[in-house]
Amino acid sequence: MSIQAPPRGRKVKILATVGPASRSPEMVERLLRAGVDAFRVNMSHGDHATHAETIATIRAAERDMGRPVAILCDLQGPKLRVGTFAEGKVLIRHGAHFTLDRDPAPGTAERVCLPHPELFEVLRKGQRLLIDDGKLKLRVIKAEADTILCTAEVGGFISDRKGVNVPDAVIPVPAMTEKDRRDLAFAVEQGADWIALSFVQRPEDVAEARRLMGGHGALCAKIEKPAAVDRLDEIIELSDAIMVARGDLGVELNPEEVPPLQKMIVEATRRSGKPVIVATQMLESMIESPAPTRAEVSDVANAVYDGADAVMLSAETASGAWPVEAVTIMDRIGKQVENSPGYSARIHFTDVQPDATTADALARASAEIARTVTLAGIIVFTGSGSTARRVARERPGVPMLVLTPSQKVARKVALLWGAYAVHTKDIGTFEEMIAKGKRMALRHGFGSAGSKLIALAGVPFGTPGATNLLHVVTLGSAS
Repeated sequence: MSIQAPPRGRKVKILATVGPASRSPEMVERLLRAGVDAFRVNMSHGDHATHAETIATIRAAERDMGRPVAILCDLQGPKLRVGTFAEGKVLIRHGAHFTLDRDPAPGTAERVCLPHPELFEVLRKGQRLLIDDGKLKLRVIKAEADTILCTAEVGGFISDRKGVNVPDAVIPVPAMTEKDRRDLAFAVEQGADWIALSFVQRPEDVAEARRLMGGHGALCAKIEKPAAVDRLDEIIELSDAIMVARGDLGVELNPEEVPPLQKMIVEATRRSGKPVIVATQMLESMIESPAPTRAEVSDVANAVYDGADAVMLSAETASGAWPVEAVTIMDRIGKQVENSPGYSARIHFTDVQPDATTADALARASAEIARTVTLAGIIVFTGSGSTARRVARERPGVPMLVLTPSQKVARKVALLWGAYAVHTKDIGTFEEMIAKGKRMALRHGFGSAGSKLIALAGVPFGTPGATNLLHVVTLGSAS
């Protein structure tokens, strides 16, 4: 990459979903210029040919912009749905009885087929079934081998193939369907930097996805099921990143339960040193409106104050009428929050303890030095991205210049808090490291003549995960 776009001036990253409103080359470029750091390709919609074209468009814009861009392919996951109705839809009245059964015959106002035999094995009296994103709420009265008798606690219209959520049980369904396996293989073949796994309930779901990835790309587990929250620490340990998928969490939980859970998930992931993304309905009104509500602005700001690595736009950029405006306002919110007087104290509410390793100790030391000495930034030389992740976990008060010989690593860290990655040739000696670090810092706007920076690296060079050197450098003139 010859001329690289300058740093954003904010540390939180913006992940935008690409779709019909945003997949043209002109719109992808506009979104990158407005502030997008990574693009989400939603595998729930569209075919592989369309996705391949979209990914090629993003890579072309990446070359033109000269900035590493992460691509995250988001797997659909299994979808539980009711069958069809003779009239297309029926009204289930409040308090009425309604039966779910295995009979494939078209449904009536009294019954409908539930074509998921595994649900008949796990559902018990008193458990809930939520239909159509929770618009209808059924409670199980009696569960038998072929029928589940329910009462409608919240009635309403139900139509063909509406989705079913089962919040009170761990469903014996793998997180990946055959479609997901095909989509994952496609994403790996296309060189996706991140794979997002939906419907995670157990650590085993994450382990299976990682096995199928075969060492290609990084894995982001989406927390959208209450069962996943119960085993969060194990899921974080097996993942490379976590996404707080608040939309689905909000269906299966009471709305008031989601905000404290969001904060808990962000905090737990931050302690692990792995990236955490806050997603869903962040600027929902901007699907149709050119300006967000004040509540939406506060929602995004709170995620930034909590120290999330990235905030995500879904339909706002995929199918909305104002995709560039949505990115622009999110960019402005991030900058405003990060420049506010209380920001530093707020993001350090989370107590992050380094592991007992030299690399973690040096990452902690770099953040401490940045608090004591006036620095223009922290230069991180990394082959795997692990040093950059360690520094980002400390949430230092200065930006991080990540120099890596791996284009894949440069793209992957595009989702990492505070990281500005440059794909550059490897280094061989200490003197070469210092010279290149100074040159790159000046070239990319990390200080000017007389500015101090920290350089972090591992010796011998080229050994992944061997960070053992911290050096304070002073920049000379650009010449």
